[in-house]
Amino acid sequence: MQEPARVYNQNHVPRPYVRGRRRVSVYISWSYPGEVNRDLTIMDNRFSTMTEVRRALWPAYESPRFADPQMFQQGIAGSLELFFWAWARFQTVIAETTGHAVPVFQRVDQAGFRLPLDERVLADADTLLVFGLDLAEEIASSEEIEAVRAFLEREGTCLILGPHHDVGASPDLEERAMEYGHHGDPLVPRQQRFARHTRSLMRGLGIPVENRYGLRPAVVDGTNRIAPLSVAKDLDTRGWLAGVTTFNFHMHLPHYAVMAEGEKSVHVLARQPIDTSRPHPFTLAGNTELNALLWMPPSGKRAGDVLVADSTIFSTLFGGDESLERFWKNIASAA
Repeated sequence: MQEPARVYNQNHVPRPYVRGRRRVSVYISWSYPGEVNRDLTIMDNRFSTMTEVRRALWPAYESPRFADPQMFQQGIAGSLELFFWAWARFQTVIAETTGHAVPVFQRVDQAGFRLPLDERVLADADTLLVFGLDLAEEIASSEEIEAVRAFLEREGTCLILGPHHDVGASPDLEERAMEYGHHGDPLVPRQQRFARHTRSLMRGLGIPVENRYGLRPAVVDGTNRIAPLSVAKDLDTRGWLAGVTTFNFHMHLPHYAVMAEGEKSVHVLARQPIDTSRPHPFTLAGNTELNALLWMPPSGKRAGDVLVADSTIFSTLFGGDESLERFWKNIASAA
């Protein structure tokens, strides 16, 4: 079966509202050129190059599709293209469920077009996913914050925030070394602090959650399958996790810490067991699970739902199964 024809550099065509068919959009908070053009002599706070990916994961990416420079970019751009490649299954599942295509917007795209979070992104969306994958200096403006606040005042909307991990926040180099030893991913530098834009958006919206650390999830004994989630079924009154037992394995998942002011408004729906065989400051403090899925039901003027879940949950780059796709369908079919 042939791959479908691919398009790029086209203006978005707004999707009409159809009752019962949610319009899902993805917004990536990075500047694509800002990430791709980072200095490769600097070790921290950048993405890997495709050459580094191939070396670390050899021979997984040695087919001509990925290794041939005439076929696939070998710098940081190649690594970023892997993300797009791995989001395709999520887009397909949502389109099959809703009947609407899933556009993927970038804050600054490959051609240098800047697109803040404004009506061009928000007007025809019912569910918006914001993937906090920026390492460059992107900050949410006051206009963006107000636009998203207005979006959430619409009945039936849902905002899903996915700030990625925050590895190496400590100034203590020994602590950073412990974090690196814990997650065990040679492609992650000793400091990789994602999601400055998404964190600023969350602060502006009054969402009392912070992404912290990059924690390796536990697996089922004797296998390489991620351990099941600890689900708070009594809190999940909307059924976000109905039929869901696991997400997908990723070597460095963020812990979504709930601030003191959010103890009543934020529901921790799912926690992920952590691999405690590898020391980490978080587990040495007595923690055995990370907060994996948070929900803020509508409140006050905010008529929409807010979910916090890592962006890797919507990618097949790190695996996927029926449980994961069930979670996607739950989001797509939320009333």
